[in-house]
Amino acid sequence: MAESENIYLPKTDESEDLKRIRHTFSHVMAMAVQRLFPKAQVTIGPWTEYGFYYDFDNPDPFSDKDLKTIKKEMIKIIKKDYPVEREEVSREEAKKRIEALGEPYKLEILDSIEEPITLYHLGDQWWDLCAGPHVESTRKLHPKAFDLESVAGAYWRGDETKAQLQRIYGTAWETPEQLQEYKRRREEAKKRDHRKLGKELGLFLFSEDVGPGLPLWTPKGTLLRSTLEDFLKQEQVKRGYLSVVTPHIAKVDLFKTSGHWQKYSEDMFPMMAETEADKANEMGFVMKPMNCPFHIQIYKDELRSYKELPMRLAEFGTVYRYEQSGELGGLTRVRGFTVDDAHLFVTPDQLDDEFLKVVDLILAVFKSLQLDNFKARLSFRDPDSDKYIGSDDVWEKSQNAIRRAVETLGMEHFEGIGEAAFYGPKLDFIFTDVLGREWQLGTTQVDYNLPERFDLEYVAADGTRQRPVMIHRAPFGSLERLIGILIEEYAGLFPLWLAPEQARLMPVTAEQLPFAEQVAEQMQQLGMRVVVDRSGERLGKMVRNAEKAKIPVMAVIGAKEVENNSLSIRTRQEGDLGAISVPDVIARLKAALDSHGYF
Repeated sequence: MAESENIYLPKTDESEDLKRIRHTFSHVMAMAVQRLFPKAQVTIGPWTEYGFYYDFDNPDPFSDKDLKTIKKEMIKIIKKDYPVEREEVSREEAKKRIEALGEPYKLEILDSIEEPITLYHLGDQWWDLCAGPHVESTRKLHPKAFDLESVAGAYWRGDETKAQLQRIYGTAWETPEQLQEYKRRREEAKKRDHRKLGKELGLFLFSEDVGPGLPLWTPKGTLLRSTLEDFLKQEQVKRGYLSVVTPHIAKVDLFKTSGHWQKYSEDMFPMMAETEADKANEMGFVMKPMNCPFHIQIYKDELRSYKELPMRLAEFGTVYRYEQSGELGGLTRVRGFTVDDAHLFVTPDQLDDEFLKVVDLILAVFKSLQLDNFKARLSFRDPDSDKYIGSDDVWEKSQNAIRRAVETLGMEHFEGIGEAAFYGPKLDFIFTDVLGREWQLGTTQVDYNLPERFDLEYVAADGTRQRPVMIHRAPFGSLERLIGILIEEYAGLFPLWLAPEQARLMPVTAEQLPFAEQVAEQMQQLGMRVVVDRSGERLGKMVRNAEKAKIPVMAVIGAKEVENNSLSIRTRQEGDLGAISVPDVIARLKAALDSHGYF
């Protein structure tokens, strides 16, 4: 590992010092902008995960050249050693001062905040309406530990009907070394960007005619998806899951019963109603944001006996969320995505054991995908929020079940208050990728609420009607997000078993083409994804094309290989392996694929 990769890059919420540094940098930037562009009006300037931004209303767009000029002005301000001083004022005094500056956006902000009203001054040169915190002096900011990164559009208050502003993004750190490591990771992220690699490898695309956030999968991308689906289906069969298929739309009443319509409708696509009267009475159909209400209907179709439980219903179900266009991002944030969903209906006595089995499945999936840098988050409800359904007692039982599971497994974990689903707590697996970014992948949830809302029952051993408990789970999370993350984690270099094209046979001349096709057919009969290069290009170019396409196993076939029934093998991991007999190549390929290993 390179020395720079040992440098830890904390997020703002992990470091009170960085929070003060980044927030103060946003003020320094705003002061620099208003010095250089006197017509610019300021709005808000918070810290972000790794830096800060400020929104400006300026008559002219900021250019990259402007960013360099602003940065130079910021360095001058830092070196002046202006004290950063807090002043508490009355609302009337704040209003008077803001009006004197001619800052209408600040007046709106003033109307929306509660006492105490505080101002932060950079010496006697500039001030802002702000709650803090900040460093004591601009000298506390390192002039070589920050950078201005980009300009983007942003609507005032996030409202598309209001003024469009210009948002300048920056990053700030305690040391220049942290800044350089951050920049290195940013450059590496650009190289690994799944949108770029996905296009280069021909896996998926987006079409303006189809719409944003709706990926189209090419044959190669579909092979990748299918491989992941088949893998999980096989694992689920071993564990007693039953496959089901459900529709993409349903009556809105179904989601009223589940609570999604009341608690989640802002993230759902609008209702489809036949008439305006139906629409006014909320009588129509909606695209499903979740699969669980459908699986509940299958369970509920007949009265179940305790002998049938646990019942494990699984589906690769495509769901739809009306994400805002500005929040979409390649495959990791889309409007239509496929969840590797399953819902387990269990007796209360079966809950702990079944939950542990679900966690075991998720860990097995991660192992096969070579994802080992993750931690478990206990996503519990915020008791002060009203976004949840169900009683305190039900939530306590659900959260205790998850807590027991991680303690039984001795799993490192932390609590995320307010991260629960509206109907139940979750155990989320937060994966940290090679660039230090965090992603939520697998998840499993304990749910007492939906069985109650849908009046689910089973006949217990004593003949009484009892309420089952539900476990929701998705080891992948969603195929789209998982594939986007895997592309970046592997930098497009998929493990052999996942690669859409696992081997490429390259005949040196047309005379070796029949032999290559015969070998390919043998491999394909065993389920191997093999392609014969029929381009007729010179060997050097064929090899370069195969390397560019990130093919795990390449085989050169010349006259000598045909004569000896062999292939000259080159792999990504080992390089040139020389001539190997065809039967041995096939046997080694099969063994590697069966074990999810290397050739």
